[in-house]
Amino acid sequence: MSVHDADAQYHIQLREGDVGRYVLLPGDPGRCEPIAALFDDSVHVASNREYTTWTGSLDGVKVSVVSTGIGSPSTAIAVEELMKLGADTFIRVGTSGAMQPGTPSGQLAVVTAAIRDEGTTSHYLPIEFPAVAHPQVVDALAEAARTLGASYRLGVSQTKDSFYGEVEPDRMPMPDRLHDRWSAFIAGGAICSEMEAAALFVLGSIHRVRTGGIMHMWSEGGDADEDRRTLLRTSVEALRVLIRQDAQGRQWP
Repeated sequence: MSVHDADAQYHIQLREGDVGRYVLLPGDPGRCEPIAALFDDSVHVASNREYTTWTGSLDGVKVSVVSTGIGSPSTAIAVEELMKLGADTFIRVGTSGAMQPGTPSGQLAVVTAAIRDEGTTSHYLPIEFPAVAHPQVVDALAEAARTLGASYRLGVSQTKDSFYGEVEPDRMPMPDRLHDRWSAFIAGGAICSEMEAAALFVLGSIHRVRTGGIMHMWSEGGDADEDRRTLLRTSVEALRVLIRQDAQGRQWP
């Protein structure tokens, strides 16, 4: 049973000083501890609802991992509350469905922007406003993948609200519409489908914080455990890149 701290952020149950400015955001609470194991001196800070937090350090700088649960609404809540505690650099770390034909299972998607095919961000900005990642985070993720020898591609993701609307469209009331939209997104070059990036990117634009996303792209075949390890190692290496750049005073828009 959750016990609420009246002085903490309501949903994530964290207080000032509990997290670093750099935060990795998996959806699954079960991924937090494996990510934290790649930090130095990591400790479990809090768990409430879908939000589990571990904090440690990389190269002497405080970093955190906070799970968001599934979907844009819970992701927006986590990011809103983390920003109140001083976090300003966020990387979504997750699994996605591959969209482009021939994508090898396990290839990483370094997400540059997201299709706003969800409802949360319309409560923040008109739908015409794009959901884009911060260029510095995109660059850091690509550099991390190259450093580790991980296969990756840059591209746009589809952020959706309905998992089964994607994977089982034919049993939905509007199958033709779902198929048509899916085909259009693929024709436009979208590389993966997931449920959180658009919310993160739109909040990043509004609040002038850095955001990005790296997704393991699932398709038939491949070694799921090894693919997952590569995803986690790459996300942590990207934080090291950003920490190093910040220490050097590198300036970005």
